[in-house]
Amino acid sequence: MTTTSVTTSVECSGSAAVPGAASGSDFAGLSRRILAAGLLRRRPGYYAVRIALVTMAFAGGWVAFFALGDSWWQLAVAAFLALVYAQVALVTHDVAHRQVFRGRRPSEIGGLLFGNLGVGMSYGWWMNKHTRHHANPNHEELDPDVVPDILVWSRDQARAATGLPRFIGRYQAQLFFPLLTLEGFNLRVASIRALRSPTMKHWGSEAALLLTHIVLYLSALFLVLSPGKAAAFLLVHQAVFGVYLGCTFAPNHKGMPTLTGGARPDFLRRQVLTSRNVRGGVLTDLLLGGLNYQIEHHLFPSMPTPHLRRAQVIVRAYCAEIGVPYHETGLVRSYAEALRHLRRVGEPRRGQRA
Repeated sequence: MTTTSVTTSVECSGSAAVPGAASGSDFAGLSRRILAAGLLRRRPGYYAVRIALVTMAFAGGWVAFFALGDSWWQLAVAAFLALVYAQVALVTHDVAHRQVFRGRRPSEIGGLLFGNLGVGMSYGWWMNKHTRHHANPNHEELDPDVVPDILVWSRDQARAATGLPRFIGRYQAQLFFPLLTLEGFNLRVASIRALRSPTMKHWGSEAALLLTHIVLYLSALFLVLSPGKAAAFLLVHQAVFGVYLGCTFAPNHKGMPTLTGGARPDFLRRQVLTSRNVRGGVLTDLLLGGLNYQIEHHLFPSMPTPHLRRAQVIVRAYCAEIGVPYHETGLVRSYAEALRHLRRVGEPRRGQRA
């Protein structure tokens, strides 16, 4: 599928209710097939095992950290914990969409524990941002994930860019992966800044858990390691975490059609046309946390991760029936498409002065 500009907006739901399922819509026909297949049912056993394994890996990483002591081998531990932190973040994502718990309260508690305390990312800030993304995927005015704060996502954004995005837009394809090394730090800064927002729910709990994470994390580093090793650990840990987390999200929408204006395709089309699936087996599912089934996830955000592979067969066939393009590619190809898009939309900035 080529990258074009279309228009849309959509309502997202993190609950078990199916969004957009008007009785006569194309999505209604698809949702009936999904419901008949039982793919929106909870999978408590799967999540109990997954959360237990992630928690053990998290605890094991820190046990190794304290056992090694003041050693340069800690950089290997930093890299391992970066991968584990990203898996914790992916669990937080599923909790936020109520794939794990049916109720709002247990989902919020789980999100605060995994997000704020576990990885130092504000659950409330991320939830607000991610809900708006699901409501308006790739919409240049409404999706916070395509706001040109550093990178630009369309030629119109490139032409209008000022400041840092104006400069970086010229080279953003080359800088994309290096910039991801800063994503871990960016999440922390954005989380702390969000605490000042009047819309932040549970401000006290959010702030207390974020502060606890930061204090425990920095105390462990600088009490166990020399200052130089502690700084190196922090840089490696946050850089690898940022790159891995960014690589789980980059294939999903980057390089797919961007959306503008107020005219709206129906729910099914505005979710499918802006999303990309990534082919692969069990390893791809594990590494990307199920986000490789991005089309199915956007259509049914509360669907448990282990059901997405089965749902893909139904969704892909249904899209073929009604003539809706369904874009799927390999992992390496997905990054290549995203980078080509970044290079193409940055063209208005190249050959001009910063």
